Amino acid sequence: MFVIMDQPWYRKLFRRPGKPQLEDPQTEAEHGDAEAQFSLGFRFANGAGRARDYAQAAQWYLRAASQNHSLAQFNLAIMLAGGQGVPQDDASALMWMQKAARQGDAGAQHSLGLRHRRASFAGLPQDALESNLEAYKWFRLAAAQGYRDSDTEFAGVAIGMTRNQVIEGDQRAAAFTALCANPTPA
Repeated sequence: MFVIMDQPWYRKLFRRPGKPQLEDPQTEAEHGDAEAQFSLGFRFANGAGRARDYAQAAQWYLRAASQNHSLAQFNLAIMLAGGQGVPQDDASALMWMQKAARQGDAGAQHSLGLRHRRASFAGLPQDALESNLEAYKWFRLAAAQGYRDSDTEFAGVAIGMTRNQVIEGDQRAAAFTALCANPTPA
């Protein structure tokens, strides 16, 4: 007699206990599930099976972002920066981008690196060094996670820096990583 298994035995052995499923993703989102809220936002933003609704996407992303869902924070920041479904608001976009980056979202880290890099060209010479150091740090962190083009970006920033400045950029990235690994209790 053969037993037909719907999953390999090792998946059953190592599976994580699941949370109880509510009726549907919409209900889960309405009950405050951040992952379900993010998923709804993603569906509205991408028009999964229907027309895109950026305003609805932004609302669901905001709900999930308010619960520290880093990808929702990143997507909301992109929408705020571009005025997709919400009024354009660079200050709020930067705030959400920083929150996502501080939680380790590589896309947000890369985007912050780009913002700082652009700022290094637009500002005063004394501000350019600080912007380049921050750009280097954020690109370095995103590159450590394999985020596309981040390694090229941080190398491009490093070309215009002194050896000591590169060391400082590496120290900033290491300090950030250490802080994330050992957060201070609230």
